[in-house]
Amino acid sequence: MGYQKFGPGPGGRTWRGGGRARRGDIKFLILEVLADGPRHGYDIITELENKSNGRYRPSAGSVYPTLTMLEEGGYITGNAADGKRVFTITDAGRELLTQKPGGATPEGDDESVDLRGSAMKLGAAVMQAARASDAASQEKVRDILDTARREIYKILAESE
Repeated sequence: MGYQKFGPGPGGRTWRGGGRARRGDIKFLILEVLADGPRHGYDIITELENKSNGRYRPSAGSVYPTLTMLEEGGYITGNAADGKRVFTITDAGRELLTQKPGGATPEGDDESVDLRGSAMKLGAAVMQAARASDAASQEKVRDILDTARREIYKILAESE
């Protein structure tokens, strides 16, 4: 199999943009966050990202329409506070949460290894070397990166 820069990878996961929740699961994920206390939309997005160790960050385009749907259904309430709309779970929302299917978790929120975090740290180190080191040091870093890339492809080839 050839190299895919973006798009689905092993297990249907996506490299660019992190993991995804299955269709319909976002409402349960939002209710779980609100069960811990009232939050506004951005806080919900941030908390979902934190709970998945950065592997899942829902878009505003999936969170805000779901909040509207949950509010219209009576599962949450939304009130203005300090210029923001703060959402609170209702008793009906807590009841709906008890009906959550067992698999309602964002992809990547399992025991998988956090490769994204390691890749980000590596990228930061490479950028620092690109800015602060001499040509000889930069060549050494490039050689390390080229070797690491080849080793990763070997692992991928073995797992297919």
